[in-house]
Amino acid sequence: MNKINFVFWGTPDVASNTLEILEQSGFLPSLIITSPDARKGRKMLLIPPPVKVWAEKNKIPCIQPEENTELLSFFSSEEFGLAVRSEKKIKEAKYDLSIVVAYGKIIPENILNIPKLGSINIHYSLLPKYRGASPVESAILNGESRTGVTIQQMEYKMDSGPILTKEKVEIGKDETTPELRKRLIKIGGELLVKILPDLMEGRIKPIPQNENSATHCAKIKKEDGLIDLNADGVLNYNKFRAYATWPRTYFFENGKRIIITKARLENNNFIIEKVIPESKKETNYKN
Repeated sequence: MNKINFVFWGTPDVASNTLEILEQSGFLPSLIITSPDARKGRKMLLIPPPVKVWAEKNKIPCIQPEENTELLSFFSSEEFGLAVRSEKKIKEAKYDLSIVVAYGKIIPENILNIPKLGSINIHYSLLPKYRGASPVESAILNGESRTGVTIQQMEYKMDSGPILTKEKVEIGKDETTPELRKRLIKIGGELLVKILPDLMEGRIKPIPQNENSATHCAKIKKEDGLIDLNADGVLNYNKFRAYATWPRTYFFENGKRIIITKARLENNNFIIEKVIPESKKETNYKN
């Protein structure tokens, strides 16, 4: 295994998939920090986040602080050091780096700066474009033909830190968010593995972002998936592709919500092929 003493912060599949890429290349975190278990589904069962599942499978110490105040106590307490390095019974683990991938909460600046090399983040856009929570969806929604992956040095202001490296990626004309995200996760993980040795040796010169070129994207809400069937066909198709996983695109017919599950763009017209009417099974759509 590669000798980098790092903390990994993350919560959903995108983060656990990145951990898998790191592990395959010989990089294992000393500690994983993830979100608390959450109740999901109709039965509201308490479900652990994918990163916790990965941590337990790979026997990596994992903590799930509810609030940032808990993080402060974790990082300063004797018990925290013992949990991470119990065999040495040290008071404080000295980390080289924090790697953050879709953690889901804002990390306090003093915690970002604890490791020797600070904290870095994989962001799935070509920063400074599409800072924020939905860069993959936003690129497709806006009809972009290209996006990318950026690894940045983290600062307290969201996605504004200096750029360590980036890679451009072409977006397929029919590519959906889950398809594009899968490619970006792989590219981002491999890019991270590639730069870690140079980062440790101080061979990377961070490049400040151009604030004048910055754009932002918000967290997606369920109601964002509503489409107007009379709107521009290209815009509707882009929305269908962008929201293919969640919230999915839908419209109302006779007061009932109809979810679109299959569609195509033909001569700039949005053609719906299959739908799921409210409380029913998927069926062909008859316009």
